[in-house]
Amino acid sequence: MPEPLLLISTSTAGAAASVRVMIWRKLRSLGALYIQQSVCLLPARPPIVRQVQRLTGRVRADGGVAQVYTITVPDPAQYADLVAQFNAARDAEYAEVGERTPELLAELALETGRGRATYAEVEESEADLQRFRSWLAKITARDHFGAPGRRAAAAAVEACAEALAAFETAALHAEAGPA
Repeated sequence: MPEPLLLISTSTAGAAASVRVMIWRKLRSLGALYIQQSVCLLPARPPIVRQVQRLTGRVRADGGVAQVYTITVPDPAQYADLVAQFNAARDAEYAEVGERTPELLAELALETGRGRATYAEVEESEADLQRFRSWLAKITARDHFGAPGRRAAAAAVEACAEALAAFETAALHAEAGPA
């Protein structure tokens, strides 16, 4: 049986422009699937329900209108299509992670080739790796239906971690000098 979904409708007419941005950012961070302008779906799971309730309370307090309904989609094909749309949105995000990680790998290879494996470069690359891990964690948190792109993105970030570990070893040996 398909799981229930939250149908969320918001209007910011009469509210400050910042309310519209706040709504959009929060719903996007939760992984909402927009089916029309200002109307979206999310799985009706307890942690999501609590966050949506807080959001709708803020919207109303700031002069906007928010309505939330729990719905079921009885047609299995329609439900499967919605899940596919959720997954496609996450896969696009995962793909972007995968598209960006080669930059870090190339940078590590370039600096190694130049003999510039230094602590400063390690720190800089650690910060880049942490950004990738954080970004991946945010996408994974809103990946409600296990999008297939998750595995490739996680593997790309792990490849960066392994390359950085090797680079860090080279930096340690470079700074230690000849044995």
